[in-house]
Amino acid sequence: MEKKVGIRELKAKLSGYIQDVKKGHTVIITERGRIVGRITPAHESLNEKVQELIQAGAVAWSGKRLKAGPPTAKLKPGGKTLGEIVSENRN
Repeated sequence: MEKKVGIRELKAKLSGYIQDVKKGHTVIITERGRIVGRITPAHESLNEKVQELIQAGAVAWSGKRLKAGPPTAKLKPGGKTLGEIVSENRN
């Protein structure tokens, strides 16, 4: 979702708009009705997402670099499939 805001209002209510961005919204900044910028949510790096999965106990990884070949993953029995985990983490 996008929200348009003038510079003056953005300055006056910056913390509220930052909260909106944290929720995934994009803030369009305008000056005299013309778009001059955007504030968009930051996306997590792949390493941050992998660390979250490891901490949640959803996957196990030795930290070693993977060799070329078919992909492998160790998942907890009865847990989510790798496809379900990947789908949940897509933006």
